Parts: sequence; structure tokens; C-alpha cells
Amino acid sequence: MRTIPNKENLTIEFKSDIKRYPDNDLIDEIVGMTNTKGGTLYLGVEDNGEITGVNKIHKDSIGVTALIANNTVPSISVRAEIIFEDGYDVLKIEIPMSRTVVSTSSGKMLKRRLKANGEPEVIPMFSYEVVTRLSELALLDFSAGPLAGASISDFDPNQIVRLRNIIQTMPGGEKNLLSLTNDELDKALHITTEVDGKLYPTVTGMLLLGKEQRIKELMPTVKSSFQVLEGTKVRVNSETSAPLLEVFEKFETFSEAWNPEREIEYGLFRVAVPEFDKAAFREGLINAFCHRDYTMLGAVRVLIDDEGLTISNPGGFIDGVNLDNLLTVEPHGKNPALADALKRIGLAEKTGRGIDRIFEGSIIYGRPWPDYSETTSTNVKLFIQRAKADDRFTKFITDEQNRLGRPLSISSLMILSLLKNEKRLSIDQIASLTHFSEGKLRGAIENLIEDGLVEGIGNGKSRSYLLSEKVYKENNRSIQYVRQTGIDKIAYPEMIMKLAKTQDGIITKQDVAELLKITPEQAYTEIKRLVKDDKLYRFCGGKYAKYKTR
Repeated sequence: MRTIPNKENLTIEFKSDIKRYPDNDLIDEIVGMTNTKGGTLYLGVEDNGEITGVNKIHKDSIGVTALIANNTVPSISVRAEIIFEDGYDVLKIEIPMSRTVVSTSSGKMLKRRLKANGEPEVIPMFSYEVVTRLSELALLDFSAGPLAGASISDFDPNQIVRLRNIIQTMPGGEKNLLSLTNDELDKALHITTEVDGKLYPTVTGMLLLGKEQRIKELMPTVKSSFQVLEGTKVRVNSETSAPLLEVFEKFETFSEAWNPEREIEYGLFRVAVPEFDKAAFREGLINAFCHRDYTMLGAVRVLIDDEGLTISNPGGFIDGVNLDNLLTVEPHGKNPALADALKRIGLAEKTGRGIDRIFEGSIIYGRPWPDYSETTSTNVKLFIQRAKADDRFTKFITDEQNRLGRPLSISSLMILSLLKNEKRLSIDQIASLTHFSEGKLRGAIENLIEDGLVEGIGNGKSRSYLLSEKVYKENNRSIQYVRQTGIDKIAYPEMIMKLAKTQDGIITKQDVAELLKITPEQAYTEIKRLVKDDKLYRFCGGKYAKYKTR
């Protein structure tokens, strides 16, 4: 069986070695891969995947390892070995992803990317991309450094007033900041930094308080746009380079006009249900500005169209973050100084778990979960689908949170949402859909069972979960509950008789318990029903009684 992949991708590279692949070119490929995602290079395989073998010069895997270490700065430690495949020797080189930026000994900095046709290539890494790479690896906070060419006179006094008003009015704003002078406030929020005894604006400072014209001149990459489309008609198309505090205010005003609400009755009260949850919109917007790459051209873009709400920003996920661990990875970002300032003034979520709020904003209304699947290495894209709210589910969640006196955790909300849509799921299925660990899920499920919201059916690996009878009843869906819980029990007699027939007509209580994943007491009850129906009779008594088919 072939162990070498059939085609190249971002982390797999083939190189022909029939005519001895040049060592310098090999070093370039290795540097490009280590500066991207790492991966494996197969020396002795053609671009089309055909195996043609490694040149005898490169059969010394230890020598190749030394060659790579001696020609990279800092030195890369790879793992190289000769493998035998389809009658040929191939040199397999495993390249780790570097935790810094690596160059060749001649000074070339390279990276790897995919061309439009999907084929990989190694290209130069430009100076500004070094900053991007270090930010992705959480080794550099670009937002904390002084902005070249900027001075304190570039701050807009109106934005300083706006900053203080936000701290005063936002519930999460640190009110003790208001007692500071402007200079003290600037230092506390990393708005300024001292260089050679003189204060200069940081990138964070210019982003928050800078004059729009100076931001355009000094930070041409800083742009944001708000667009509304109805079919193919453009209703709103606003682009700006204004400071972020002004942008947040302006975009929230825009969104209010294009985010209609309707009301549902809730006892003696009425609850407003927006098209897009306002807290989720704010967190999505804050995340886009906090985690965007300010060295890249492009804009933070908000788009509302017939399909839903899209918020995108230049720059991919930071190293260690991917689609599978968005809700579980420790919170960290590309611009810690900017994120810290936004948290302290009350705009950003204090714990750094704004992503939880984004998911919560869809789940509490019974809508599809937010979608990040179109995110790439150069652009993060959040999509929140336009969908009708499930009023019964919204009331149910609201009732439970009021009864508990606290919000439900994001894991609990996701479990309830899944069981609402999928009816019955095993722990493995829930783990696969949420990407939470089984340990965390078991704790959340047990809490939901204790609260009377979820119940389990069966034992062991076949145990599955569904919303409880209480939940179905309160939502006037008792028929659906009976249908879900009755499926297994209806099939029990048939399964027991089938097993008995495969065992010469004989079956025991232990057999039934293992077959149906139920307790011995429940197994005995099922057997008694079959005895009563004259389908089984007691063949042998005692502690390990046996039953036989009629």
C-alpha cells in the first residue's frame, strides 16, 4: 500500500531527484515550508506523484539533515529518512513549523502559498510580512509600538471626548480611568509610548484617537466599509478611514436601520427579537478590528444582504486557532494592546470570549450557528445567516435562564440547540459537531440532566441523549417525545427474539442487558413481557435463569 500522498498541497511537496535536485533550491523549499505551516517534502517524487527515486548523493539522510541545519538561520532541525516505495528509495523530510521567521544562510526569507490552480509555490517574504508572521505567532504586538511619522498633535480632541463618554456609559468601562488626566489615560491604555524621553502615539493610539486625514496618510491599510445589498441593488456603501471609536458608533447606527425587530409575547411582557443579535454584531465587529492584520491592504467589511450578515477582516487566524477550536482555544490575538484598551473602556468582552457571545446570539433564537468556514490564511470571514427565530425555543431558553438566575454556558446552549434540531445524539456525535472534549461535554450533559432539560437512553457507548419529556411537554410536542423514546422500546422484543434464535433459542437476562445496553432490572422486565406473551418460557431457574423460545 502506498504511503506517499498522491498530490501536493500546502504541507506536502514533491521534488524530482533524477538529475540531482540542487541543494540551494532544496534549502529554499525547506525555508518556505517552515515559515508557513511546516510539512513533508518527498525527494524522489515527480510533480504528478510518480515515484522515480532519490539520487544517490541524497541517500545520506544524516548528511541532508546537517546540510539544512547549516544553511538556515536560525538553524532548522528536520527529520529525514529513506523510505522504500514502489521499488524506489525516497527521501522523506519532515519540516516543523518555525516559531520565528527563518531565512537561508544567504539572507533569503521565503514563504509558501497555493497558486490559483491549487498548486503550491515558494515566494519571497517581504519586510512587512515579517511583522505579520511574528504577530501570527504571538511574538510581536504591532499595535503596541510607536507609529512612524506620528506625533501627539495627530490626535483628534473630539475622539478623546468620545473615549471618555464611552468609558462613562458602557457597563464594562473602568470608571476609575475617568479620574486620570489625558496624559495618564493615554499611558494606561497604551495610546502613547515614550521614546528617548518623548511621547509618541502608538498604533493603538492612532487607531482610537487619530485624525482621519493623518490615519489615511500614515496608515493607508486602515479602512473599513459598511454595505447593504437588496438583491443586486446597493442600498448603503460607506467606506471610511476614521478612528475606530467613531467607526464603531457609525456602524452600529447603520446596523440599527437594517436590523428589524419583531416582538413575541412572554407572559405579561413582550420580548424584542432582532434579525441579528445586537451583542453578537458588536462582538463580531470588535473581533474584526482587534484581530485584523494592520500591515495588510484591505478593509474590515460589514455586509448585510439577502442571505445574512458578513463581517470580514484582512489576516487569517492567529497561530494555534482553527475552525475546530474557535470555542475552546485560550483567547489571544494579534493586537493585544488594542484589545486591552477596548476591554478596559468597555467595548470588548472582558474575558476575551467574545466568540461565545457571537454563537450565543444565534443559538438563543433557535437559528443556525455562525459560520467561519470561508476563512482563509489571509482573511477571516464571519457569516450569520438570516433565519426565522424559533419562538418556542427562545421562550424555553429565557425561562431556564430566569429560573437558574444565570445564563446557560455556551456548551449547554450548543447541546440544547443540537438536540432540538437532531432529536437524538450520542456523546461522540455531539463532540464531533461542537469540537468540545468528551470530558467537558459529559459534565455539561449531566448538569442538564439534573436540571431536567435532557435525558439519556441506553447505557455504555450506545447511550444517546434527547430533550427531556418536560421540555417537549412545555413546547406542546408530547407526540414527538413519545416517538423519539418509543422507537427503541418497540424494537426490543424483536431484537431479543432474534438474539435468542441465534443462540439455539436460549437467552439470559445478562444477554438482554448487554444487547440493549440497559440495566439487568430493565432486561428482566422485557423478558417477563415476552414470557407473558407466550414467546419465551423459563428453561432453567436459579440466579442465572435461562429462557427458551416456544
